[in-house]
Amino acid sequence: MEQQIRQINLEDGMPTVQQALARLQLEVRLARRQGVWVLKIIHGFGSTGNGGKIRVAVRRELPVLQRRGQIRFFVPGEKLTIFEEDTRRLLQICPAFRRDRDIDRHNNGITVVVLRDRKG
Repeated sequence: MEQQIRQINLEDGMPTVQQALARLQLEVRLARRQGVWVLKIIHGFGSTGNGGKIRVAVRRELPVLQRRGQIRFFVPGEKLTIFEEDTRRLLQICPAFRRDRDIDRHNNGITVVVLRDRKG
């Protein structure tokens, strides 16, 4: 199986929080079926830079999806640095992600979700 990375922009079209969460769940299901290994989720960080409703909701939903076994783990953009253990795990599972422009940029407007590991 070829490892794949997919990017989704949950801000696209200015959705409500509920619409963005529904799209997140749909995208996770589709990506898993299609053999995607990693989802890079763009959720923004709010126009004031102090949060953002979609970002907060996504970050609350991801642990739920993890407990259900729908995702393996996730790395918030601000922790997407080689000095973080989860980022090193991500890069071990998906070495192609090393070329991503957000590595070491502390971008809290994104979250990277790992859907599967090398074992599937």
